[in-house]
Amino acid sequence: MTEMKFDEAVFPIARRCPFAEPAEHARAREQAPVVKVTLQGGDEAWWVSRHAEGRAILADPRFSSDRRRGNYPIPTTDKTIRRRLQSEPPSMIGMDGAEHTAARRALIGEFTVKRLTAMRPRIQQIVDGFIDDMLATGARRADLVQALALPVPSLVICELLGVPYEDHDFFQTRTAKIPSRSTSDEDRGRAVAEIRGYLRDLIGRRAVEPGDDLFSRQIARAREEGDLDVESLVSMAFLLLAAGHETTANMISLGVVGLLEHPGRLAAMKADPSRTPAAVEELLRYFSIVETTTARVAVEDVEVGGVTIAADDGVIVSGLAVNWDPAVFANPADLDIGRGARHHIAFGYGPHQCLGQNLARLELQIVLDTLFRRIPALRLATPVEDLRFKSDAAIYGVYELPVAW
Repeated sequence: MTEMKFDEAVFPIARRCPFAEPAEHARAREQAPVVKVTLQGGDEAWWVSRHAEGRAILADPRFSSDRRRGNYPIPTTDKTIRRRLQSEPPSMIGMDGAEHTAARRALIGEFTVKRLTAMRPRIQQIVDGFIDDMLATGARRADLVQALALPVPSLVICELLGVPYEDHDFFQTRTAKIPSRSTSDEDRGRAVAEIRGYLRDLIGRRAVEPGDDLFSRQIARAREEGDLDVESLVSMAFLLLAAGHETTANMISLGVVGLLEHPGRLAAMKADPSRTPAAVEELLRYFSIVETTTARVAVEDVEVGGVTIAADDGVIVSGLAVNWDPAVFANPADLDIGRGARHHIAFGYGPHQCLGQNLARLELQIVLDTLFRRIPALRLATPVEDLRFKSDAAIYGVYELPVAW
């Protein structure tokens, strides 16, 4: 196939509607599912918008996740990000091969089925506690982002990692700045530096006074292996802290919006809670909130979809476009909670598939079941078209979610 260049837009495309993919996605998928595009910031990369080619790339070791490579695609005008990624020890998502396998193996025990099963009662208690607080005010209305969607995953990840919950405002305000495209380069860099500094201090405290938490266990493991690298632990902690609450918080909010705007689907889920896991999978596919973390760099020439991607070329597998591929998900614009969409790539695919995906699933299932059971009259307090969606952010979501009951 002759190489094509998609000159019509700069990618990623801002979402114009929370219930539709950008028209440019569908056009690229139909005309050239592997195509050169211009990224925000001016770089070029291959944009992959079809399910088959996307999953093939994410499973192929000839595509590197190493963000230190010069042509790793970073779709932003912030030129300091590349320098920062090249100067800091990589987190697990930026490693390849044996280095990545070792880092993942060190953490995988924290996310076993057994450990997550043990966490379920505590997560249920956390969710019930925040809903109790909502109901106790007597106001019969709330901003669900601040009342539930953000504090639930924040408290869960704080307890898992060993971060004092009283510090959650500190990291929430800073992690919110990082994916926002409206944040200045200077403010984003400052937020990253402050979070890393906080984590460095916390790891130092846990090294002296360990607890029953992930940080303490990782420090003990590194000491046993004679490999206590504080900056590498900081990178690992940064990834888990940021990924562990920002993404899940946005999915909780969007999940509520999606179900409230599809009352028939919501009624079916409420009538039969055994359908909630499938509903969560469909919501993950439907909103696909993380668009470009599935970026790679080819380490050799690779043919994909009839196109040769040259060594050192950057590639982005579009999470939203792949998850809306009608060849795999019939009528993708239909929020179908019975679809059984576990083959989506909302958590990535291949060796780098999200380590904490089942924790996120568990939180989403508990929140949605509990919220609609305890507040069955929940409704949006403002028309959906008046909500402020995060079209300017690398992680899609909603800034506020006014609800009433």
